[in-house]
Amino acid sequence: MNIFGIGLPEMAVIMVLALLVFGPKKLPEIGRSMGKAIRGFQDASKEFEAEFKREAEQIEQAVKASMEATLEPPSQPTLSPASETTSIAEPDSDDHTTVAEAETPREAASTEIAS
Repeated sequence: MNIFGIGLPEMAVIMVLALLVFGPKKLPEIGRSMGKAIRGFQDASKEFEAEFKREAEQIEQAVKASMEATLEPPSQPTLSPASETTSIAEPDSDDHTTVAEAETPREAASTEIAS
């Protein structure tokens, strides 16, 4: 019998000392109050453990729910009327537009090459 690293001989010495200090009338009362305190500690420990497990399960379920992939059917791309008719006009070689008058860098490059 080894409780908290204390063997039977050490327990006997502690009980004798407690009997001498507190007396035979107070010793059962002290034992009951110590037993109630230990029982309350065990109950609180079990309750804490159960609450901790419940919270861990809830967090695990939330993570699993957010990690599930849902596939949506592909949507048809819609083109706006402006994007269908818009095109980039290349300047003609006869066009003598200067770089300063060019609207885009592409037109500016083609204007320089044409000159």
